[in-house]
Amino acid sequence: MRIVQAIGFLLLLALLYGCKSVPLERQLDSSLRKADQVGADQLPVAIEPVHSPFFKHSFARPIFPDRRDTVLAGAQDIQLKIDQLAAMGGGVLVLQMGHHHSGRIQLKSNINLHLEKGAILEFKSEIADFLPVVFTRNEGVELYSLGACIYANGAKNIAITGSGKLIGPGAGTMREKTMTHDVIENIVDSKTPVENRIYDGKTADFIFPPALIAPINCQDVWIEGLHLERSAFWNVVPTYCERVVIRGLTIQSVGIQRGDGIDIESSKNVLVEYCTLHTGDDCIAIKAGRGYDGLRVNRPSENIVVRYCLSAEGHGGFTIGSETAGMVKQVYVHDCVFTGTDVGIRFKTRRPRGGGGEKIRFENIRMDVQHSALRWDMLGQALHVGQQASRDFKVEKNALTPRFSTIELKNIYIGSSSDCIKVEGIPESPLEHVRFERIFGRGTRYLSLKDAQNMLINDSEFICEMPEVDSLGVAELKQKNVTVVNPK
Repeated sequence: MRIVQAIGFLLLLALLYGCKSVPLERQLDSSLRKADQVGADQLPVAIEPVHSPFFKHSFARPIFPDRRDTVLAGAQDIQLKIDQLAAMGGGVLVLQMGHHHSGRIQLKSNINLHLEKGAILEFKSEIADFLPVVFTRNEGVELYSLGACIYANGAKNIAITGSGKLIGPGAGTMREKTMTHDVIENIVDSKTPVENRIYDGKTADFIFPPALIAPINCQDVWIEGLHLERSAFWNVVPTYCERVVIRGLTIQSVGIQRGDGIDIESSKNVLVEYCTLHTGDDCIAIKAGRGYDGLRVNRPSENIVVRYCLSAEGHGGFTIGSETAGMVKQVYVHDCVFTGTDVGIRFKTRRPRGGGGEKIRFENIRMDVQHSALRWDMLGQALHVGQQASRDFKVEKNALTPRFSTIELKNIYIGSSSDCIKVEGIPESPLEHVRFERIFGRGTRYLSLKDAQNMLINDSEFICEMPEVDSLGVAELKQKNVTVVNPK
């Protein structure tokens, strides 16, 4: 018996020793989810428990009153049906198979707008179809404009579900009069009372375009299963919301300027899972207000989990910012795949944007990207912020100085990139306390750091044509058990 135990112990040692000898690239490649194991096609019916290192919350499928009504394709007023159902206490409104055409739709409490298979809801394209203006937040600034194609304000227990399709507005006055000539903080004066910030195409000769789905000040929001196309702006934007679930969406906005997929804006207790994104801008982004207006509101995005999503095309697979005035914190992103996005994980802000982020963890991520894999861009472009985009332009710390801190990245597989890790912090507010652990990276350049401190790279392997470290303004960079080799 003792001989058998001894042999078993020796076999266990051999197994453990053999695992240690397996290259990190192979370990991660074999253990991390692949593209065909995430995204909308893999959506399960039941929602799995959420495990976050930062918060506890149980997300549950909503329950609606046992009342049901239907909308025939092309024949009935959807808003009228919603209002009637809401007046009776709520229920499920089903859009039947076929083509539906509508202006702005406003959800009410206890309403589930359900698009059955084959139902297409296309939104009209004239400004008049989205008037009167409603309270909204556009790129982190509060104002009154067109809001969203599907809008809600102050509603509780609402849902948009089904396997149908939403199509945004086509050619018309809305797109013709969309504000594109400047950045929003130069257009909307933060000192102007919000109720006087009216952009209806008449008071000012332009509008701020509607998102596809954008509830604001809502609680218990559930968005599931839909296909979204041809947005005029961002696609899905819960703002000032609590207890939000977004799952199983397929979003197509490639070629659309500012065609973000999912933007979480100053919201709390949010789950995003099993979504597939082909976008004209960032795939998934977390935001929290912009500049002085964001500081005035001072509402963070917090307690967020993103898992099992596929970012197939877009500027960033997952992005924090660039509007972060109210802070982004307690975000956990795990088991996602980015294939072909410009950047993988991106933190972006600007000197005059304010806020920043902290307590953010990424784990079990696979990516193949065009440019930077892990990217911090805290200075921005001269197009947006002028001379402040240069680190040589001296700026004293002020209310709008952003800060990123306490970030962990573990079990990251970078199949291809130009820069594996690229950091551009701010001299007066360096990126700090970032831990990289078990990173495999393949790219042109290994590591570029500007204005960062307390950085740790641990148990990682990189294969890069430029294996040297390019650093400026860096304090306390530690590399433990890190291998960097030139493939040539």
